[in-house]
Amino acid sequence: MAGQNTRFYLDKQHGKFLGVCAGIADYWGVDVTMVRIGTVISPFVIGPLVLLAYFLIAFMAPNRPRELDELAPAEKEFWQKVRKNPKRSARTVRARFREIDRRLADVETYLTSPDRRLAREIDSLR
Repeated sequence: MAGQNTRFYLDKQHGKFLGVCAGIADYWGVDVTMVRIGTVISPFVIGPLVLLAYFLIAFMAPNRPRELDELAPAEKEFWQKVRKNPKRSARTVRARFREIDRRLADVETYLTSPDRRLAREIDSLR
């Protein structure tokens, strides 16, 4: 499933014409209106190759799978961050795991300490 979340897809459900702009907006997590405006203006600024690229993308890119529409908003946001900067995302995940590991070690140390007061408190809860 992770591979599906990091690929570019045409978003024909939210698209106006072929779903390319909606797909780009979804992939990068930007406003689709801005992508559409950029697409309309770019042939005048960059040249007509932009239109050729647009139609090549529409012809070659796969359609968005329906399963991706069922993702929670937080999960969609997570995958957009992964697409934007995968190295930072990996660092963030590693840092979170280190923090969890440290906290679990603290709990383990606390629970396995020879402190008899803690043992009495636990026994009194039973």
